[in-house]
Amino acid sequence: MKNKNNLTRLGILLAAAVVLIIYLAVPGVNSFVNNAIAVLGSASLDKVAEYIRSFGGWAMAFSFCLMVFSSVLAPLPAFMITLSNAAIFGWWQGAILSWSSAMAGAALCFALARGLGRDVVEKFAGKGALAGVEGYFEKYGTKTILVCRLLPFVSFDAVSYFAGLTPLKFWPFFIATGVGQLPATIVYSYVGGMLTGGAKFLMIGLLCLFSLAILVSIIRQIYVDRQKKANG
Repeated sequence: MKNKNNLTRLGILLAAAVVLIIYLAVPGVNSFVNNAIAVLGSASLDKVAEYIRSFGGWAMAFSFCLMVFSSVLAPLPAFMITLSNAAIFGWWQGAILSWSSAMAGAALCFALARGLGRDVVEKFAGKGALAGVEGYFEKYGTKTILVCRLLPFVSFDAVSYFAGLTPLKFWPFFIATGVGQLPATIVYSYVGGMLTGGAKFLMIGLLCLFSLAILVSIIRQIYVDRQKKANG
């Protein structure tokens, strides 16, 4: 079993090395990836939607890949892609696209963490991001996944990566992710697809405030729990 795990880890690392070499050596790929990161990092719904639209007939496939990329490598708010999908493809088609691509990203993060181990995952997922959800996982287990999937500003990839580092089996993780992700995806898609102008920015602002408030509550609960353990 240990040899099998080592082979899996080696295979993933070799694949990652090939991807990195291609990114560094091929100017077209380098420019494409950097542009995608810049668009996602802009936190501008109009820019993200315009970027996805620019791929024409391949827009839906590209959006799927963009969501997976955002989940695996870019700890950025995925709801920006969800809102863009709703604006481009309509709320129900956008919801299906966003939900399925987010599920694919979550599954890939889980598999990478399970194959690579914590020491490697911390290097590209972020040690702080993993630590931020660790205490909550210890107390609430799969409920952590259900709650965090409802919050657009809780790092989607950090939750998926950390779940892969726990004894949690894949299918309970996958089902919890699907159940937790679905209502949020439907709401964001339905409401986001109908909003324009100032109302759109108001919604994004409210989502940010709501998410930050919940996140502060989670962090506070983790701190209180750890203090109790330290004093007990």
